[in-house]
Amino acid sequence: MTDLALAYLAAGLGAGIGAIGGAFGVSKLASAAMEGMARQPEAANDIRGAMIITAAMIEGVALLALVICFLLAVKA
Repeated sequence: MTDLALAYLAAGLGAGIGAIGGAFGVSKLASAAMEGMARQPEAANDIRGAMIITAAMIEGVALLALVICFLLAVKA
């Protein structure tokens, strides 16, 4: 394989791993938040707000990983 092919392969694998990591993080967050809301319904609004902010941060990191992989693929 050429260096260009390996760069594209690495960028694709990195993008896939970044997407999987973001999805795993959000799923764990949502699971814990739903369990917390079920245990304490009176705190549901506070838990929901914290969950939305944290999910946005996780998605931001996943998006950053995808952008970096795209930039590496274009640069190669």
